[in-house]
Amino acid sequence: MPEHPPQADERVSSTGTLARLLKRPEMGAVLAAVVVLVFFSVTTDAFFTASGASTWIEQSSTIGIMAVAVALLMIGGEFDLSAGVMTGFSALTVGVLTTHWGWNAWPAIVVSLLLCAGIGALNGFLVLKTGLPSFIVTLATFFVLQGIDLALVKLVIGQVSIQGFNGLPGQRSASWLFTSYVSIGNLTLWSSFWWWLAVTAAATFVLLRTSVGNWIFAVGGAVTSARQVGVPVFRTKIALFMGTAICGWLVGMLNLFRYNTAQSSDGVGLEFIFIICAVVGGCVMTGGYGSAVGAAFGALIYGMVNQGIPYEGWDSNWLYAFLGVMLLAAVLLNNWVKTRAENAT
Repeated sequence: MPEHPPQADERVSSTGTLARLLKRPEMGAVLAAVVVLVFFSVTTDAFFTASGASTWIEQSSTIGIMAVAVALLMIGGEFDLSAGVMTGFSALTVGVLTTHWGWNAWPAIVVSLLLCAGIGALNGFLVLKTGLPSFIVTLATFFVLQGIDLALVKLVIGQVSIQGFNGLPGQRSASWLFTSYVSIGNLTLWSSFWWWLAVTAAATFVLLRTSVGNWIFAVGGAVTSARQVGVPVFRTKIALFMGTAICGWLVGMLNLFRYNTAQSSDGVGLEFIFIICAVVGGCVMTGGYGSAVGAAFGALIYGMVNQGIPYEGWDSNWLYAFLGVMLLAAVLLNNWVKTRAENAT
C-alpha cells in the first residue's frame, strides 16, 4: 500500500521570517529610525553630511548608553529617576576632588565610580527591603543628589560649576580613554560612540545568551514565580540598579573630559528622555519585555530629531511635542506587539 505523507498538526501554526522579525521588540524603533533618517536626509542638505552625522551620532551616544541601562532595569520591572542627575553627580565629584583638593584624576575617577555604584546598590536595597515602588525611592534619590550637586558643591568650592579642568594631574591620560576619536574622512566618531556600541553589545549578550538575562526577564515578568523557581531576585535587581548608576558615572566621565567643565544642573531632566528611548525601543512599563538594541535605536531617533529640527529651521521646542507623540505611539505599539507575541505562543 502507498505510504501517505504525514499530516501537519493543525494546532501548530507556522510563522514566517517577516512575522518573527516584526514581533521582535526593537523592530518598531528600527523602522522609525529609518523613517526619521530618510526624512531629514531628504528635506535638509546638511543632515546626512559627514559633519552633520558626527553631531547627531555624538548626541545619541551618551543618551544611548543610559537608555540601554534603563532598558535593562525596566525589563527587570523597575525604574530609576535618579539616572539623569547621577551623570552630573559623578562629574562634579571628580571635578571637586581634582580642582579643589588637588587629587590626581584617576583616584578621583575611581572614588566617583564607587560612590555611584554604592548609590545604585542603596536604591535597589531600599526598593527590595521596604517594598516601596522604585519610582518613589529613586525620586527621593534624585532630590538628594540634586541638593548635593547644588548646596554641597557650593559650600565646598563657593560656586555651582567647575571649570579649568585642563592640565591637572592624570587628566591627559584619562582624556584619552573618554574623549579620543576616530576620523573617517570628515566623519568624526568620538569615544562615546564606541562606549555606546560596547554597552549595547554587552547588554544584548547578557539578555539573550546568559542565565542572568533569563533572570532579568523573569523578575520583571513574574517576580513571585521567579523567586519560587530559584531565581536570585535580590541580587538580580541590585545588579540592575548598580548597572544604571555605573552607566551614569560613565556618561558623567565622557561629558566631563569632553567639555572640561561640570555644572550642578547637568543631567537634570534627562531621566525621562532615557525612559522614553527605552520605551520607544520596545520596553513595556510593566516589565518582563524589551530590548537593549531597541533602546539604542530609541536614543538614535532622539539624537537625529534633536539635530534635525534645528536643521529644518523649526522652533526647537517642537522636540518635546515629538517626544510626547513618540512615547504614546510606542506604548500602544509595544502593548499590541507583546499581546500578539503572547497569543502566538
